[in-house]
Amino acid sequence: MSEKAKFFSRSLFFLITISIFLLILSSFSLVQFPGNHFIPRSVFKLILVNSTSFFLKPNAQTELVKFPFLSSTDTNLSMRCGSLSCPNTNVGASRCYRNKTCGRNQALRKLKVFVYDLPPEFHFGLLGWKGHTNQTWPNVDSHSRIPPYPGGLNLQHSVEYWLTLDLLASNTPKVGTAVRVQNSSQADIVFVPFFSSLSYNRHSKLHGKEKVSVNKMLQTKLVQFLMARDEWKRFGGTDHLIVAHHPNSMLHARKKLGSAMFVLADFGRYPVEIANLGKDIIAPYKHVVRTIPSGESALFDRRPILMHFQGAIYRKDGGAIRQELYYLLKDEKDVHFTFGTYRGNGIKKAAQGMASSKFCLNIAGDTPSSNRLFDAIASHCVPVIISDDIELPFEDVLDYSEFCLFVRASDAVKKGYLLDLLRGIEKDQWTKLWERLKEIAPHFEYSYPSQPGDAVDMVWKAVLRKTSSVQFKRHRKNRYARSEALLKRI
Repeated sequence: MSEKAKFFSRSLFFLITISIFLLILSSFSLVQFPGNHFIPRSVFKLILVNSTSFFLKPNAQTELVKFPFLSSTDTNLSMRCGSLSCPNTNVGASRCYRNKTCGRNQALRKLKVFVYDLPPEFHFGLLGWKGHTNQTWPNVDSHSRIPPYPGGLNLQHSVEYWLTLDLLASNTPKVGTAVRVQNSSQADIVFVPFFSSLSYNRHSKLHGKEKVSVNKMLQTKLVQFLMARDEWKRFGGTDHLIVAHHPNSMLHARKKLGSAMFVLADFGRYPVEIANLGKDIIAPYKHVVRTIPSGESALFDRRPILMHFQGAIYRKDGGAIRQELYYLLKDEKDVHFTFGTYRGNGIKKAAQGMASSKFCLNIAGDTPSSNRLFDAIASHCVPVIISDDIELPFEDVLDYSEFCLFVRASDAVKKGYLLDLLRGIEKDQWTKLWERLKEIAPHFEYSYPSQPGDAVDMVWKAVLRKTSSVQFKRHRKNRYARSEALLKRI
């Protein structure tokens, strides 16, 4: 090789080496000294919004990704992003904001809801409310004017009530995900305000000379109403939302209205072609025990009961496991496993028992789910879920393994399995579950007015996440609509 060629080769080698060194140095300076870099700030904001900068490690205390080149205002943007809003700022942030595809538009987007003005007999009339002539809705500006929902076990399926109240108040100044619109063509979803669970609980039996129950009559009238509406005909009902939280609600109409999006407790009594995770929402029960304030929640050593179950023991179908577990556990000294109801003083006793227990059993009954899970969450008693077919609310944004234990039914009935498992969990392990349980508990609280991150808000956010698939189907259906309309004019 000639001297000239050797010189050129060496020069090229040194040039490449120096370039690589400068590139590494500039990258290091970019992270450590954000005020002095050559790439515009706007580019980094774009990188943040599209979550391509996940190579940076989160802060150990808050578990939020920290971007040093952002101002405090920009950091607030990163905290607002995500499909789940925390009910308070003390919650571990990364657990509430894990969605990596968030942005300003998603964080601020509202769910636009058109509400049918159904006659009061479908909703607040079932609560005994009677308005003035031609008055469809009660005045929700004052709590004293709002008809109360019946207590006891009726309350656990009252999702319909809380969602409707939230929509009626959505045009008043408040922080919320759903807003009511007056034009159905502007809506993401069409809400059907039928208190179907209350209708089943209170009006499914025949009275006097009735040949058809009020519950069945209302469902028949509802089907007739919807089938005649242009809103339903437009997309075959796929953009309609119907709350049918009680497993037996909408029994006579569910098949005809199966194209709609349902808000359910579980899928236990539905065929898959009528209800499924692809189109429907699982909403939490309204717990009936008192909510334990975080500061009053008993620590590990102040909970003398290892595991708690109080309820119906002899059940059919998948609930037969309750009987097997009863005979395995009933004589254990640190186990409370008894028959109980919510009648009389039952709710108070259940609340006291759960608040004094380390673990609360949520065992499949006639259906895969029960209110017992949400009573346990309100009591900060770590749930032990023994229900192989259960579907859980908001599981696309909540990791239940962080605050619950799951046990397969086939394992739970093995002698000694459950006791060995729970007695083997040490104090620090239980405390970690308990701390997370206190953090997520507000997500399962129904309230009016609704609060950011409460159960009402969480349901609306779940609906909002489903609307993309609804819009996808809508857009596919519209592919040839314009050309076909033009052909008709020719």
